[in-house]
Amino acid sequence: MIKAILLDIDGTLTNNQKQILPKTKQALLEAQNKGIKLILASGRPTKGLYKYAKELEMDKHNGLLISFNGAVIYNFQTKQKIYEQSIDHRDVIDVLNHMKNFEVIPMIYDDNYIYVNNVYKNQVASKVFGNINIIEYEARNTDYLLCEKPDLSQELNFNVCKILVAGDPDYLINNYKNMAKPFLDKLNSMFTAEFYYEFTDKGVDKANALSKVLPSLNLKQDELIAFGDGHNDLTMIEYSGIGVAMGNAVEELKSRAQFITKTNEEDGIAFALEKYLL
Repeated sequence: MIKAILLDIDGTLTNNQKQILPKTKQALLEAQNKGIKLILASGRPTKGLYKYAKELEMDKHNGLLISFNGAVIYNFQTKQKIYEQSIDHRDVIDVLNHMKNFEVIPMIYDDNYIYVNNVYKNQVASKVFGNINIIEYEARNTDYLLCEKPDLSQELNFNVCKILVAGDPDYLINNYKNMAKPFLDKLNSMFTAEFYYEFTDKGVDKANALSKVLPSLNLKQDELIAFGDGHNDLTMIEYSGIGVAMGNAVEELKSRAQFITKTNEEDGIAFALEKYLL
């Protein structure tokens, strides 16, 4: 019996315009009214999940937010952070200094701001969106303010849960191994979009976050259904009793999922819930 629904955001819960489609929204509201818990699990920072959690009325149903790819767990009803695994400050400094060797745009977050080196160095060539202002794109999608600092490594008076690195997709594909190489024994790193490569603390992922919180929720792995589309959803898909890949998911995720549903533009979540919640 399914008792919780786990949802990635971008490319899964939302369509390509970053909106929750009406049929998907209705299916998730009905599930909560039946006592099924919603858990949003995203690479986004915590604040970047609020608007979707509010739209889905998760503040009325004790919904949980897993942010920064699993580094933070937040109860949206009580407004309490219940788990955090940040990156050691020395490692943050080392990554930021290493990124100076590459043609990329690093970003870090505190509670309200995205910190960047140069707000004018902001263009990346997206295969999906064309040339975009990646800093504005990230700030608008996550509801954060922007703050420019000449050297991010000198501004670490807060915990850093994720280092986001943006760049042209082809450049990242050709250089990500060299970007990550010095930190393989200390940090996790992965693509979360064609133009995003991210660093988190070692061991951080969505499945690890779930393992921390399930006992307190009286939930078991086989009572979870998870939806995702990207590489950072792999552990969550494999951890859950039912792992569902969106029709627009990367091929590796599709190969490991138990079910492939319709795309994020075709109410893929609602389609799968009709199958598994009946």
